[in-house]
Amino acid sequence: MSLSARLWAGSADQAAEALAHPFVRGLSDGSLPRPVFQAYVAQDAFFLECFARAYGLALARSTDRASLEVFADLIAGVRDELRLHGGYAAQWGVDMTGVQPVPATSAYTDFLLATASLGGVGLTCAAMTPCLRLYAHLGQSLDPDAAGPYAAWVRTYADPAFEQLAASLEQLLDRHAEDSPGVAAAYRRAMNLELAFFSAALPG
Repeated sequence: MSLSARLWAGSADQAAEALAHPFVRGLSDGSLPRPVFQAYVAQDAFFLECFARAYGLALARSTDRASLEVFADLIAGVRDELRLHGGYAAQWGVDMTGVQPVPATSAYTDFLLATASLGGVGLTCAAMTPCLRLYAHLGQSLDPDAAGPYAAWVRTYADPAFEQLAASLEQLLDRHAEDSPGVAAAYRRAMNLELAFFSAALPG
C-alpha cells in the first residue's frame, strides 16, 4: 500500500465524520439553508486562493520537471474551482469582494501557507492532499439527484476529472514525502481542519 493510501486509510474515522457532518448532509439532501451555502462559498473561495499560493510555493521548490508540471496542472484545477465559485456567486447572490476569513478559515490557510513556506515539498503535499481526497470522497459518496439546489456542487466533486487531480497530488505525496510522524501529523491536522471548516459554516 502506498503512503498516500495508508494515510487516507488511517483517516477513515475523520472521513466518516465528514460524510455524516450536518453541513455535508444538508448539501446531500438539499436542506442546507441558502445563507449558509452563500457564506460557505465566500469562505471557500478565500481558502482556494490561499491553496493555490501554497501550490505555487511547492512548485517553486520542485527540483524535477515532472513535479513542476503536475503542480502547474493542480494550480489550473484551483483556477477552475474558483471559476465555479464565481458561478455560484452570480447564481446565489454571493458578494465575493473583501471576504474576511472566519477563524476556521484562517487556521486552515495559515497552516497550509506556513507548511508550504517552511516545509519541504513532501510535507506540503501531506498538508494539501486531504482537501482533494476528502472532497472527491464526498462527491463520489453523495447522490446529486437528491441534492436539489446543490446538485452541481456534488457533481463537481464526483467528476472523474476531480478524482484525477486528487490522484495526481497523491502521486506527488508518494514521490516526495517520507513515511514519518511529521508527515502523518500534517495529514491528520488537515483532515481536522476540514471538519472545522464545515462546522464553521453552520450557524451557532
